[in-house]
Amino acid sequence: MHTATAQASPNIAFIKYWGNLDPHLRIPLNGSISMNLEGLHTRTTVSFDPGLEQDELILNGQPAPAEAIRRVSDILDLVRAMAGVSHPARVESENNFPTGVGIASSAAAFAALAAAASSAAGLSLDEAALSRLARRGSGSACRSVPGGFVEWLPGKDDRSSYAVSIAPPDYWNLVDCIVVVEETHKPVGSSTGHGLAETSPLQACRVADAPRRLESCKKAILARDFEAFAEITELDSNLMHAVMMTSTPALFYWTPISLEIMLSAARWRAGGLPVCYTLDAGPNVHLITTRSYLETLKAKVQSVPGVRRILTAGPGGPVKAVAPHGKIFR
Repeated sequence: MHTATAQASPNIAFIKYWGNLDPHLRIPLNGSISMNLEGLHTRTTVSFDPGLEQDELILNGQPAPAEAIRRVSDILDLVRAMAGVSHPARVESENNFPTGVGIASSAAAFAALAAAASSAAGLSLDEAALSRLARRGSGSACRSVPGGFVEWLPGKDDRSSYAVSIAPPDYWNLVDCIVVVEETHKPVGSSTGHGLAETSPLQACRVADAPRRLESCKKAILARDFEAFAEITELDSNLMHAVMMTSTPALFYWTPISLEIMLSAARWRAGGLPVCYTLDAGPNVHLITTRSYLETLKAKVQSVPGVRRILTAGPGGPVKAVAPHGKIFR
């Protein structure tokens, strides 16, 4: 039996991924920019075992549903093909944050799976190759492989579509204040939503303007310009959700509390607090601020009725092996 364990963080996208050029390979229609979330993680152990009859998956201590096993087996099949391994695998994965509610649980899960599976199979993949492998399980997972502030280069094929770090975790002291308003699994997952994007009349406009937004966001991050960063981040989030709301069928992830927090963020920023919002495919709101203003922001958020809890995370590092297995990248 060959076993390896890896740990990866979810990420929050400032410039969003929504819609695929190639759904099978998960090649996106536009690039994206994100930040890994320190302290939140998925830890995954993969064991290739000739004594197993088929792949097994345990999620947070419970046997996984068939669809989750299928997605994991698809990645394991890629690894087995690369490594010349034929044995089934037992996969055990645990999150220390809510799953399936718009906190990029699939991004962390497939980044950790790609790292653990490739290591257990004896592969020595570089960062780009590992990012490409993670992307095949969940597009945004490719962004959880490099560390810090990350850009997904969209590419046109499997080889050219992967993520790179544009700044290390300590480059800017941003912090994500994740306002949890729902902890139940969302009814429509991101994979389904990506397939609906093209039914929105707004999607083509969103994609066409993406290079401008990418450049604006990258420039703001590298200049540590919060005002410019806030403007482009909120615009991009609103554009993605506008596409969702105008798809057929329409997807509404916002709840009344989500909207209240978003409107509050605008008021707080007008009052001098550096804060902006962004939402992934879920109702929970990510409020981005700087470390020195975090406690002030948390106090304001806690006064909003309906907030279940608050998670906080600064910029996180890359996917990593869990001791004693050593480094992931060779």
